[in-house]
Amino acid sequence: MKKIASIFKNKEIMGRIMFTIMILLVIRIGAAITVPGVTVSEDLSNAMNSASAVALMDMLGGGALQNFSIFALGVSPYITAQIIIQLLQKDVLPALTELSKQGQYGRKKTEMATRYLTLLLGAVQAYGIIKTMESQQYVTINMDLNFWTYAYIVTVMLAGAMTVMWLGDQITEKGLGNGISMVIFAGIVRSLPIQISTAFKTWIGADGIYKEPTLLVKGWIQFILYIVSFILILAFVVFIELAKRKIPVQHTGKSGGQTASMARASFLPIKVNSAGVIPVIFASSIMMTPTVIASFITSETPEWLKIFSYSEMVDMGGGVKFPWGLIIYITLIVLFSFFYATIQIDPENLAENFRKNGSYIPGIRPGNETERYVKKVVNRVTCIGAIALTFIAALPVILTLSGLFGQNTSLAIGGTGLIIAVGVSLEVNDQINGLLAGKTFDEVQATAGRE
Repeated sequence: MKKIASIFKNKEIMGRIMFTIMILLVIRIGAAITVPGVTVSEDLSNAMNSASAVALMDMLGGGALQNFSIFALGVSPYITAQIIIQLLQKDVLPALTELSKQGQYGRKKTEMATRYLTLLLGAVQAYGIIKTMESQQYVTINMDLNFWTYAYIVTVMLAGAMTVMWLGDQITEKGLGNGISMVIFAGIVRSLPIQISTAFKTWIGADGIYKEPTLLVKGWIQFILYIVSFILILAFVVFIELAKRKIPVQHTGKSGGQTASMARASFLPIKVNSAGVIPVIFASSIMMTPTVIASFITSETPEWLKIFSYSEMVDMGGGVKFPWGLIIYITLIVLFSFFYATIQIDPENLAENFRKNGSYIPGIRPGNETERYVKKVVNRVTCIGAIALTFIAALPVILTLSGLFGQNTSLAIGGTGLIIAVGVSLEVNDQINGLLAGKTFDEVQATAGRE
């Protein structure tokens, strides 16, 4: 309560909160405006409640794809462009690698390259989404189907994506949290009350008071267990996001007066989930790619593409069905977890920086031995993180395939959205704590000055 009171008293924090809310309100208004000349089918809304590629596109679009709105692309092209540029900077493209070492100038040039790549990827992705929606009969274009019609719709969607990207930048500068993450966060959070309400109506019903006592008690027990399970999954995600492996580090340049408590405070933190949600996004993008490519070639979705659908059981013949899509999905998440963790934490560079700064890990020789030790720790920690990330991301798919919730797959808990929501919430909380600490420091300085 004391922290909440401090937030309301802090004009800067309240100003940032109100600015963020206003920008998100503008985005939600845009998400309700359907692209002119397009009619949306009710089947699209049903597809959003399943663990499908379309549902993932909607999540990365901030919940704007459900209406096939002018903001349907959301920040997805920008995220993809950022990931590609970051990968190319890792000694893949020398020009970008050099820019990454040039401070503020390099960052501006890199950001400009990211935006140009966003335009290109956005145009390709917009056309792919249009063709995919058409083939699945989720939308109907009420105009002549020619080049100029598709160019018009792609331009509208691309303009919407660039607008959302600009609004996200405004949140980053003047609001709370990372703007791009906040756009996705808002789209995810808006669905939580609907999910809880659907669970209540499913097991208790809007007229639950008129049910038989036995059915009513059973419904309440199911609903309470569902809420408890949701809270436990949420707590598990928070735990994984905050979990770290601390490697003790000592520094030869320290003065001899260093206390034992100060020595313990010096450590190298390695997050269990250092890759964040990136592996899930990478894996999902690869799973969607065959369908998008097929939409360029044919108007009908080939039957063999079902093996890339992680929400379907593929018929193997003889009545045997196997979840090939889910297996491929899990494998890709694990592979990308290790791949991105090595990008985030480079043991070779870390060992070199330790040598230059006179730092070392107690009991470990500097140089190659330090590199091997850090690599071993990163691999072990990443293995735990990859398993946890796979479990959370695949949980809704597993629950859907198991038929636990019947036809109402929207009740499945866990998933990519929950990971993103928790990560953004923790990031916003850290920023608020930083602003409150800064305010407290200023007050102390002002009091000392008066004295």
